[in-house]
Amino acid sequence: AIVIQIVSLAFMVPIGFGQAATVRVGLAFGGRDLAAIRLAGWTAWGLGAGSMAASAAAMLLLPDTFIGAFIDRHADANREIIAIGLQILAVGALFQIVDGIQVVCVGMLRGLHDTTIPMLLALAGYWGLGLPLGALLAFPFGLGGVGVWLGLAAGLGAVAVLMTWRWVRLTAAGGSVAQKVGGSQAVGHPCSQCD
Repeated sequence: AIVIQIVSLAFMVPIGFGQAATVRVGLAFGGRDLAAIRLAGWTAWGLGAGSMAASAAAMLLLPDTFIGAFIDRHADANREIIAIGLQILAVGALFQIVDGIQVVCVGMLRGLHDTTIPMLLALAGYWGLGLPLGALLAFPFGLGGVGVWLGLAAGLGAVAVLMTWRWVRLTAAGGSVAQKVGGSQAVGHPCSQCD
């Protein structure tokens, strides 16, 4: 519970970048400006990854400070909680970057009106990889809560890679977005029903 509060707070930053990406990419997509689409998306991607790299570094360098914000680090009764919390916080810190990337990518793709495939990628990553791997590591391998979090990290990492790959494919020269918007020229509304 302590670690999820810490990582959730850090996660608010890339959520904001993801929302901004939806708006900026969507405006560029509506203006049929491929260069602006790419710039808006990659800027948000970099800011999301960078902010989460900073939060991951802070969690790895100052874990006692983060845990100590929730419970008394010096109380004997809390020693076991702190030990488990430090292990899980280390795993949480390690998946901060991919967690930020995947949520920003969702926003980038949403700006392109691409929602179905990202949903399926997320389902495959979280439920197809993350949950089974977390259960396997937690129970048969005996890692407990750390195993669950490692499974979550693997699922988030897979989704981040898949979403980034999808963005690259859609916005590359010859990709479906590049074909829809006609390169970097602003030529009107991209809706095929309106053309």
